[in-house]
Amino acid sequence: MKLFWFRFAVFSILWVLIIIIDSKQVPVSIVCFALSMGIYFFLSLKKSLFILYLLLVSITFIHGILNTNDAMLSVIIILYMLIDASFRLTMRQFMLYSVVVVVQAFLLLSARDEVRIEMIIMTSFLYYLILVINRMTVERREQAEIYDQLLGEYRNLKRMNLNTENNARLEERTKIARDIHDSVGHRLTALIMQLEMLTIQEPNNSYEDLKKMAKDSLEETRQAVNALQTEESEGIATIVHLIHKLEVESHILVQFTIKQGVLSARMSNAKNVALYRVIQESLTNAMRHAGSREIQVTLGKSATGDISFEIKNTVFDPTPFTYGFGLTNLKQRINEVKGTVTIYQTETEFVVAGSIPREGA
Repeated sequence: MKLFWFRFAVFSILWVLIIIIDSKQVPVSIVCFALSMGIYFFLSLKKSLFILYLLLVSITFIHGILNTNDAMLSVIIILYMLIDASFRLTMRQFMLYSVVVVVQAFLLLSARDEVRIEMIIMTSFLYYLILVINRMTVERREQAEIYDQLLGEYRNLKRMNLNTENNARLEERTKIARDIHDSVGHRLTALIMQLEMLTIQEPNNSYEDLKKMAKDSLEETRQAVNALQTEESEGIATIVHLIHKLEVESHILVQFTIKQGVLSARMSNAKNVALYRVIQESLTNAMRHAGSREIQVTLGKSATGDISFEIKNTVFDPTPFTYGFGLTNLKQRINEVKGTVTIYQTETEFVVAGSIPREGA
């Protein structure tokens, strides 16, 4: 955003100089300047840039032909717009735009009989530098897109690898649970049956105590089997671990705050996954669209026991945001677990906040 205001300031100063030094009719120049300012502000929306740049350079050209005494400042503005466009237009758009700019600059100089060999050489050299800047900018943009794609693929592979490990671990735990159930469980059941028979044949309090011990041991075995067959994915502690992995993989700085009482909260696997996806999508959204590498994640617990979350990141160039696939999917996940989520943007921050109901609510 600061860079935009700097570019706008330079653009305005050049126009003010034209009005003060070269204008034939100051009111007409002021109207052209105001019109150019309005169009320049639309550049911040990053839509239809090629058309907006054409309008800007055309206004400057027509004003320079009809309402100036000297062409030099008008040519400088036109070349400045060419430099500005080199950072934002695609290679094809920039080549076409540069042809229009060069033609208009030449016509302006010809109309004022100011075409000199020195001017042509200087303009050609400047045009070459601008062309190099545009090519470097386009290549850098393409490299950034390729990097984002590779980073996305890397994350997908990491998640697939993590899921594979979890599945393998769960299969192993299930096998152990089955073995315990088939061996220890059956033996304890047989022991209880034999104790029942002994109790019938020979009533004795000792048999009752042994039978109670055997039943308690069988119940504990069943609980152990159920625990082994259940995937360990409950609790905020797992979320902490997952956020740490995202921080390491994405090379971002996460200011992670856990308020009192959160670690003791229990959530179902579905709610746990929903919370993780909210944090993951918020981090991804911040890196892709805001360019922010510092993100604040806060987990809390309300008075009713619900889990609250808030993810904030700085916005450097605030533009109206839309609900893409990621944010829409995020809201759907929270709605599925009967939670609430609010997504909004201020002049300086993008915020995702909401809550997930406690277990049993």
